[in-house]
Amino acid sequence: MPTSPSPLANEPGPRRGSLACVGLGMTLGSHLTPLARSHIQQADVVFAGLSDGVVELWLQRMHSDVRSLQPYYREGKSRMKTYREWVELMMAEVRAGKRVCGVFYGHPGIFAWSPHKVIETARAEGFQAHMEPGISAEDCLYADLGIDPGRYGCQHFEASQLLFYERRIDNAGYLVLWQVGLVGDRSLGRFATGPKYRELLVELLHRDYPLDHEVIIYRGATLPIEKPRIRRVTLGELPQVSVTSEETVVLPPARALQLNLAMRERLEALDKESALA
Repeated sequence: MPTSPSPLANEPGPRRGSLACVGLGMTLGSHLTPLARSHIQQADVVFAGLSDGVVELWLQRMHSDVRSLQPYYREGKSRMKTYREWVELMMAEVRAGKRVCGVFYGHPGIFAWSPHKVIETARAEGFQAHMEPGISAEDCLYADLGIDPGRYGCQHFEASQLLFYERRIDNAGYLVLWQVGLVGDRSLGRFATGPKYRELLVELLHRDYPLDHEVIIYRGATLPIEKPRIRRVTLGELPQVSVTSEETVVLPPARALQLNLAMRERLEALDKESALA
């Protein structure tokens, strides 16, 4: 005889958690995409890793449960420890069956370890996880400084990588250096490093650039009433000017592009072959 189904057989199981990490853009309100807004509004809980308290207050108008990630930073505490704590905070709510949205300023995947890691962790545990891009500081930099990265090429480095590793710089293109205000910090626990650290960076850059080469120090606007902050100094002056971790340093090309005559001859030969085919 067929057995009767269990009284719990037709009951819905616990709701599976999910995760979305979205970018708020750089300028408050004006950069938020409709899809990112939808993820925020439909979430059960929102975690905020944003640039300042004003932006967090604005976000709280969109959702009743916004939890700031900023208090987990502390002078002397490794930022990597903080970032791992962020991952665990978000994953705890995902595992509890909640729809979680992590909101980060700019693009959530650019200079942001935690969003990548939490998405990787959620997917490895079988949860649905998604990253929604946002307008980044890089996007604003191109617009505000009038740079087309396709004209001469553009290299991007976290500034400390140039000191920690052997990297090759192409000074015929733009060089964009991120987090120069933290250059040389091996502890990941400092909020700034001083002029002596920037002197080491300048010493390294001087291999490819003269000391009187122009350096642009840039920070994009984060509030609609602000304008981008753009300062121009020489490479030799860089150690003595203040540079925050939020500012980006750009070195324009120092030499003209050099023709690759051998490759151009081979291309010309291919063109002739194609015309005869």
